[in-house]
This record gives sequence, structure tokens and C-alpha cells, in this order.
Amino acid sequence: MPEWNKPLPTISGETKPYWDHCRRGELLIQKCDKCEEYQFYPRGICANCWSNDIQWVTASGKGTVWTFTVTYQNGTPGFADEVPYVLALVELEEGVRMFTNIVDCNPRSVSIGMPVEVTFVRATDQISVPYFKPAA
Repeated sequence: MPEWNKPLPTISGETKPYWDHCRRGELLIQKCDKCEEYQFYPRGICANCWSNDIQWVTASGKGTVWTFTVTYQNGTPGFADEVPYVLALVELEEGVRMFTNIVDCNPRSVSIGMPVEVTFVRATDQISVPYFKPAA
């Protein structure tokens, strides 16, 4: 991939553990100790039962494409040079869904239900962004 020139995430107290682990090549999600539900995106409380007994857990990094779109036109700096690209909603094995890009394949080969696995793209020395690629 070319040099990173897309917007960077804002790292806050609630998201810092997530981004710290992404930098190390690990995908974290949260799990509630009270209701045992997983959640993503990072929050200070459980989105299911409102408990603050949430823990960070390492996700499997495996999932399936739940839905997707192929972008053929985008004049925004950082994205224009990568068209066509795939924006997808991936459902992890743990049941949470996350928006991401599908990389390392022809956009025409992406399909709903396609097995994928996480990969990380280094944006800066401090930030790696999780993308997904076809499962090996």
C-alpha cells in the first residue's frame, strides 16, 4: 500500500487499549462480565446491560463478510489512489460486526459470507489499522 495519507483515528481513554494492541498486531474487543456479551466499538459500559464490568479480550481475528460495497469513485486524498476498494461490514466469530476494508484480493472476488481474517496496515509508528483479507 502507498504511504498513509488518510485520516487517523482519534485515540481516547476508552479506545487506547484497542489501538495499542492493533499496533502489536492483535485485535481486541470487549466482553461484559455480567451478561457475557461481546461488543465493538470500544465503550466505557456494556451496550447490552449497561454494566461497567467490561473486559478487553483478544478476538480470533476471523470472520465473514456480512455486507459490502465496492467504491469505484472517490476523489478524497488518500482514497482516490486506491479505487476500486471494498468497504465491508465483517462479522467476527465472536458475533460483533466492524466496518473495515477488504484487501489483498480483487474487489470482484468479494462476496457475502466470504471467510476473512484480520491483517494490520501500519499508518504511523504508533498506529496500525485493522483491515481484513481473504482467509488462508
